[in-house]
Amino acid sequence: MPPLPRLVLERTRDRDGLFDGAWWPRSTDLGAELPDLISALAAHPGDRILRVALDPAGWHRLPVAVAANGLPVRVSWCSTSAGTVTLTGAGQQQLLLLVVPPDTAPAVAARAMSGAAATGNHTPAAELLAEPG
Repeated sequence: MPPLPRLVLERTRDRDGLFDGAWWPRSTDLGAELPDLISALAAHPGDRILRVALDPAGWHRLPVAVAANGLPVRVSWCSTSAGTVTLTGAGQQQLLLLVVPPDTAPAVAARAMSGAAATGNHTPAAELLAEPG
């Protein structure tokens, strides 16, 4: 069984903040990472994920679709979402997650993920991912 994805979601799900949470993949192999993320999100209330949109920079193996929970999920690319992933459900509900690069130091990743999952968060991705100092 693969390890659970490193995922944290904003607890209230009130959608008042910039991000709905954060995801810290273990590799840059998007085809291997996305199915586990989508499966983990299926355990939370909401629609089945039908589409994922993200910036292709920094990823290897860029699929046009992945299978998650035995169902196809479309993958699309957009250059305006650096450091984020948008997941769209069947009812058009969207989740915007901060993407923490796999090689990020654990302390920086923990701080970024905590900030992205904070209720009412409004800090941009670049600031959340910046090294302290």
